[in-house]
Order: sequence, then C-alpha cells, then structure tokens
Amino acid sequence: MSSFPVRSRLRSRRLRPLAWGAVALIGLYGVLSIPDAAPPPAVTADRRPFRWERDRFWEALQREFERARAAEPTELDRDVARRLAELEPLVAALEEQPIAPDDSRLDRLEGELFDLAPLVAAMPERIDAYLATVERARHAVKEQSRRWDLGSAQARERLYRALYGSRAALEEVLLQAPPDEGRALVLGTDEPSVTPALEMRGVRLHSGDILVSRGAAPTSALIARGHDLPGNFSHVALLHVDEHGEASVIEAHIERGVAVSNAAEYLGDRKLRILVLRPRGDLPALVADPLLPHEAASAALADATARHIPYDFAMDVSDPGALFCSEVASAAYHRFGVELWAGRSSISSPGIAAWLAAFGVRRFETQEPSDLEYDPQLACVAEWRDAEALFDDHLDNAVMDVLLESAESGEGLAYDRTMLPLARCLKTWSVLLEALGRVGPVPEGMSATAALRNRRFVDDHGELRARVAVLAAGFQREHGYRPPYWELVRLAREARAHPG
Repeated sequence: MSSFPVRSRLRSRRLRPLAWGAVALIGLYGVLSIPDAAPPPAVTADRRPFRWERDRFWEALQREFERARAAEPTELDRDVARRLAELEPLVAALEEQPIAPDDSRLDRLEGELFDLAPLVAAMPERIDAYLATVERARHAVKEQSRRWDLGSAQARERLYRALYGSRAALEEVLLQAPPDEGRALVLGTDEPSVTPALEMRGVRLHSGDILVSRGAAPTSALIARGHDLPGNFSHVALLHVDEHGEASVIEAHIERGVAVSNAAEYLGDRKLRILVLRPRGDLPALVADPLLPHEAASAALADATARHIPYDFAMDVSDPGALFCSEVASAAYHRFGVELWAGRSSISSPGIAAWLAAFGVRRFETQEPSDLEYDPQLACVAEWRDAEALFDDHLDNAVMDVLLESAESGEGLAYDRTMLPLARCLKTWSVLLEALGRVGPVPEGMSATAALRNRRFVDDHGELRARVAVLAAGFQREHGYRPPYWELVRLAREARAHPG
C-alpha cells in the first residue's frame, strides 16, 4: 500500500510537462490568433472613376439586335452596308485632320459604332468589314491623342471611351458570331523596328515589345477592373529576343517576384487575351538610338537573372527595389529615357482602394496594365483572342464589377480568423523557403492575413461566377443568343442578391 503515493507522484511528474506543453500550445494559438492591425486608411487619387451610366442605351441596343435577328436578311444587309459607307468619311476625317478631345465627331463616331454593332451581330457576313472599320477608327483616335494633353481628365476619358468603347462594341458582335478561327488574331500597326525578332502565332515580334495580357484568375479580374478606367488587361511582360531568335519573357509574378520564362512557358500559362505593344520608331529617344527597345529588354533580363527582385504589392512605382508587372516594362524603359504610361493610372473609389489596401497596395496613383494601351507612344501591333476565352473574360469582368459594387458600398474583405494561426505558420515556413531560393505557400511580401483574404475573395468570386454561368446558359437557351455584357452584370447582381 505504501507504493501507491509514490506511483501517483511519478505519474504526476510525467503529466506535468504534458500539461505545460498543452498550456503553451494554447497560448501560442491565442497569440497567433490575434488579428493584424487594420491597414492604414487608403489615400486615394484625387480623380473620379469613369462611369458610362447608359443602361437605357444598352437595353435599346439589345432590343435592336432582337429586331435585326427577325429582319429580312437582304434588307438588313443593305442597311448595314449603307451605315458602313456613311462611317467611311468620318473615319477618313479622323485619319487626315487634327481633332481635339472635345470634337463632336468623336461623339458621333462612338454613337455610330455602337448603333451599328447589333445590326452586324445579326449579319455575320458583315463582321469582317465592321472589324476593319473599328480597327481603323481606333488607330486614328490613338494617332490623334499624340496631340492631346493626357494629364487632363477630358482627354484621358475621351481616349478611354474611344478605345475601350469601340473594343466593347466589337466584342459584343464577335460573341454573337459563329466561331471563326480567322478572327482570333487581329493585326494592328506593324511598327518598324530594327531589334532582333521572331515569329510567334503568326506575328513578327521584336525585342523590346510589351506583352499585355489578361489572366484567368479572379485576381486578374480585380486588377483589370479595380481602378478608375476599368479595362481588359491584368498583366504586363517585356519580351527579349537574342541574336539567335530565342525569346525570353521578363515578368513579375505575385508568387515569386520577377522571373524569366521562354515563349512556350509564357503561352502555356492560360491567358484570355494578349495585346502586343511596341514603342513608336519616331520617338526622339528611338530616333537617336533605334536599338533602345532591345537595350531596355536586355537590361531587364540581366537584372532579373542577376538578383532576386521581389513583387511590389504596394504598387509603388518610385521604389526600384521591388517591381510589380507594369514596372518591369516601365522601369526598363525609364532607364533609357522613355517614360511609359503617358497618363498615370488612378484609383479614387475609397471602397475599392480599401479592398486593395487589404492586399497590401499603398499607392493609388500608379501604372495599371489596361491603361498602357492608351499610351500614344506605343503602337498596337496585334491582339490574340478567341470566342470562348472572350466570353470567359466578359463573365469574369461582370462578376468582378458586381463584387466591386459591394466594395464601393462599404463592404469589407472578410477572412476565416480560425485559419489565422495556420496561415501564420505557413508564412513562417514560406520565409524559410524563400531564404533557400524556393517559393513558399504564402507569397513573399504578402501577410498571412492578406493570404486568407485572398483565399476568401477567390472563393467568393468562384462561387458567384458559377451561379452566373448557369444563369447565362439559361438566358441563352431562352433567347437564342449569348447574354451581352450588361445582361451578365444584371445576372450577377441577381445571383448575389439571391444566392440560394
């Protein structure tokens, strides 16, 4: 009997470390569960977001499309041919005469291209003629913008309306047309260049060309839509071509910072569209040194291979120590005296800025990928897009526009706080992997909290997108055509308001 107290004391001594260990784990869990301090208030740009505010006009276009689908084909074809002919002198005037941003002919061009779109959508035989007219008009307006002060809101919005608006009208036509692989590539201006070159997907690309693309991830839609001039692109990369015709693509990735890939790797990462931009050969810096684009790309390639350059979540174009995708191109050309983004991008919606701040963004006058298309120093060489990817692009955009309406109404970005301790452990593990030159589960420069917010954001976008895709398929079965963009937005609002 006397041995029982001894055994109890021994058992107690053995259990004590386990108890202290449990207490320590509970304490550590509690510490790791403490939320981060709220991000500092976003200091937004002193501008205003662009709004079309033309819902009735879009609805009228849809009714016109339905009327045109029921019209007698010969009569409709004559009407389309007449309207295309009437556009010819207007486009020719834009090509030949200096025009200011407030010129009424630009309003007329916008109106007639939109008015004609539903008729062409019902008359596929005229799509190629309409496409050619739109591309001529876009080129003419961009040429005109070389004389404009893109620091002014009026000029900046006029250029946006003309280029983004005409693209939107054309794409609504393409989405109603029968599939045609011949329209997947649209050639623009073959700007002369003396830099090394290669052929890629039917286009001759030159070293120093800038590849502006749209990714398929929800964050790509956020980047494309979450600023004052909502656009179609979310990523920028710089092309280098060596003397043997081998391509290297320099780009900044959220997961691993600035990296270099070959052409196959770049194209293998799914993109919904790619636009090729090239510096104009008559820029003073290029007149003095025609090889400047190649030299800029070579310098960027050398930097990317010589050192690790982290991703710039702050979107701070004044900090060369870290780069986001746009800065890869702008920093390379800045070194050689060419300042890209002839009108600084801006984010002036407090709600959208608050969402972006929750991901680490700190600068709200910056360089958005979509806005590079509007830089008159750059020629649009070509664009690749196909019908299915185009619809995915529109669907993602509509869902994102509706989510951003929530941001503008003051709704914050939520995350699962019960996952915060695990996320912080994964962040610590990521830091250790980064020290060894590897990529961890939480991107460098992104906090554990931001990673959880991103996870919830991606899930919310994916769930809403799936419901909208079902509604869009139902719309197509009922009406016999794909829902246009404004219908996708309406369906997204409906799905968000009634998630069941």
